Amino acid sequence: MNAILWPEGFIPGETDNFASNEMIITGLTVEELWAQLDNTAAWPVYYSNASDIFFHDGTGPGLSNGARFRFSTFGFPVEAQVNEYVPPVKGQPARMAWHGWAEGDAETRLDVHHAWLFEELSGGRVRVLTQETQNGKPARELAITRPNPMINGHQEWLDGMIGAARKMHG
Repeated sequence: MNAILWPEGFIPGETDNFASNEMIITGLTVEELWAQLDNTAAWPVYYSNASDIFFHDGTGPGLSNGARFRFSTFGFPVEAQVNEYVPPVKGQPARMAWHGWAEGDAETRLDVHHAWLFEELSGGRVRVLTQETQNGKPARELAITRPNPMINGHQEWLDGMIGAARKMHG
């Protein structure tokens, strides 16, 4: 199975917080799942923790390499820029990632790398992996919070994405 590609400064184990969620399912394609993540207008429909999505460059709701957008999540207004965008191609994993940040001083600044990987497995299975690393004081606080809000929130995102894709699939 493939792994997330991490930029310098955001390697798991070297950051203040790390969250990893993964599901392996049948009955859907990588393309059907990708479509749910790629269309930011769908996020608030299937994921209660994403709202107020705005594209600075006038693009959207579809994502693309370099796209600059803002959204609210986990109680933070997050600025984001897509820095990895590899749509589905047969035989290769699809990848999407963005650098996200919440502006602030040393007490409130948060920097994250949120990555997604979609890949076909044998037997008609699809693997969806989402991982996020975070730096900053809010990340250190999230890392010791139980239950872990990042793990739970990202699981809701995966569950919602899969549910939305199943509805579209018919």
